[in-house]
Amino acid sequence: MRFLETVMGIPMSLDVRDDRDARPAAERAFAVLREADRRFSAYRPDSEVSRANAAGGADLPHSDDFREAVAIGDAASRASGGAFRIRRADGSWDLDGVVKGWAAARAARELDIDGFRDYCLNAGGDVVVSGSPGEGRPWSVGIRSPHDPAAMLAVLAVTDCAVATSGAYERGPHIEDGRDRSTPSELLSATVIADDLTTADVLATAVFALGRDGVRWALGHGARGVLAVDVDDRLLGVGDLSFAQPASAG
Repeated sequence: MRFLETVMGIPMSLDVRDDRDARPAAERAFAVLREADRRFSAYRPDSEVSRANAAGGADLPHSDDFREAVAIGDAASRASGGAFRIRRADGSWDLDGVVKGWAAARAARELDIDGFRDYCLNAGGDVVVSGSPGEGRPWSVGIRSPHDPAAMLAVLAVTDCAVATSGAYERGPHIEDGRDRSTPSELLSATVIADDLTTADVLATAVFALGRDGVRWALGHGARGVLAVDVDDRLLGVGDLSFAQPASAG
């Protein structure tokens, strides 16, 4: 069964291959994503993030979810030497580098709790896969070329993991190197494979901010594998990378 919904302003899809009705579990999964959008969207004036930023330095009570997202971001900041940040230069909260992967990981957990084994959740290009699409085969997860939205850089063959990619080719230079607030310039894209999407998403952003040095760094901080493209169009791959279609930067 396949499901599609726009959440956080991006298309999110769920493909469940188990041979039973997935609609109740899918609705719970999308409800998790919608709630994360309501709580963390900087575009909603009534969101918890917007209220916290509007309060400036006032000590407001925060939800458990807010504190959890902040703790994840703070840990990533420490691990990356400050390259990953959850506050802007003006001190306001920016939890975008945490929330999508964290929310999608929670959404996938709804399927696990309900006993579903074979599914793929795609949250705007960041993906959680479990089991197989059929006959024991791995799932195929495409990584978009940083040069051409219609072309694939590579297609990964994966199961029971998460895949996240960061880059500036879709949204422009929205990622900062938190160490000096500069725009990262060494990589065109960074893809991370990890056990869960919270880890993969945060690490992909951190790798992009750190540049070439971040590729191998990520293996020591929860990545199974990393595939990046640098500004010279060189492919940088480390760790466990299995391809359904070979990687090509051009």
